[in-house]
Amino acid sequence: MTFPKHVRIVEVGPRDGLQNEAARIDTATRIDLVERLIAAGLESIEVGSFVSPKWVPQMADSAEVLAAVVGRPGVSFPVLVPNDKGLAAALAAGAREVAVFAAASEAFSQKNLNCSIDESLARFAPVMATARDRGVRVRGYVSCVLGCPYQGEVPVADVVRVARRLIDMGCYEVSLGDTVGVGTASAAARMVAAVAAEIPIERIALHFHDTYGQALANTLACLDLGVAVIDASVGGLGGCPYAAGASGNLATEDLVYMLNGLGIDTGVDLDRLIGAAQFISAALGRPVASRVGRALGDRVARAG
Repeated sequence: MTFPKHVRIVEVGPRDGLQNEAARIDTATRIDLVERLIAAGLESIEVGSFVSPKWVPQMADSAEVLAAVVGRPGVSFPVLVPNDKGLAAALAAGAREVAVFAAASEAFSQKNLNCSIDESLARFAPVMATARDRGVRVRGYVSCVLGCPYQGEVPVADVVRVARRLIDMGCYEVSLGDTVGVGTASAAARMVAAVAAEIPIERIALHFHDTYGQALANTLACLDLGVAVIDASVGGLGGCPYAAGASGNLATEDLVYMLNGLGIDTGVDLDRLIGAAQFISAALGRPVASRVGRALGDRVARAG
């Protein structure tokens, strides 16, 4: 197997992780978490979402969190925006990178976004235009790339089409998400290979959920194809609210441990990362969910 020498980890815990947690975390704790992730060496940290607090109350203080950390040299802080109104709020808080979200599943788009895939993409046109004018980078997410909770199997051709559209609209990269965590290594590799036939591999990122314990295996299979950007969530925070028994996102510390063992550089200090996982897990009132966090947690606590 041939692997990239370096993998860029996009830490999604402060947004994708916490927004799917039942417990509310106060602003100071969210900022503290981001500071700990910066100290661990993470250089891309998704810190919030500028959506209506009516729908995602956990993200209501995203402007405060972003304003507290934005501008750190060498670190990007992407925030999710659903439309031009969300973009305006993000820009007012100092955002220099935003993310937009589309689905490869028509059923999921209708249920989650209340519109068709094509309608959701059309909503991004003014977002892309304004971001381009303001010099703001845009990252694209494609959900349900390996399965949908409503329609089941999702044709690979639909994943390719949506990913291609996002790139054509101006996204610098697309993150392909196994939203319900049903994918296996062979299915993930086939899907990535199909997308890579249309989009340069360096513009593809992966976002796996660990519902069936397959996230690391899926990641390993796709690293061999040349993917070098992986989304992960500290402490395995989150999980898809549409997936029965979902256990969370791929844990960042589990990912870093595997990449260290493969000799792949990430620039991330594993002990500090585990410390961040312990911090946010304590704030949520539960033990660290990740395997590496549990295995090495006592050692890190004693050293700290």
